[in-house]
Amino acid sequence: MSKSKRVFLYGELQSNVPNFTPEIWEPVNERLKTVPGLIRKTWLVGMNTNTLGGLYEFENEETAWDFATGPYVEEGRAINASVTVKLFDVDRGELPSRGMNSPHYD
Repeated sequence: MSKSKRVFLYGELQSNVPNFTPEIWEPVNERLKTVPGLIRKTWLVGMNTNTLGGLYEFENEETAWDFATGPYVEEGRAINASVTVKLFDVDRGELPSRGMNSPHYD
């Protein structure tokens, strides 16, 4: 496992959700608040595809992988969606991100 202090996880559930209403995201947000190591999530909704996804920030690689291979895959399975997940090392991108005033480096 990486020694990175933080990890970004990009995830996408490839399923069309044309009406992204509070009834859909509120219960998911409540479940996400209990995920070990999760610092924050930014929801993403695909333009012209209505796919759902997000950018997740985790404390470390281990908690990101635990989420990606557990709850995230289960969520995709529950809605019969293909799942895409990619992990990114936050520390290696810190200097150029600070140069762009990224909110993740306040």
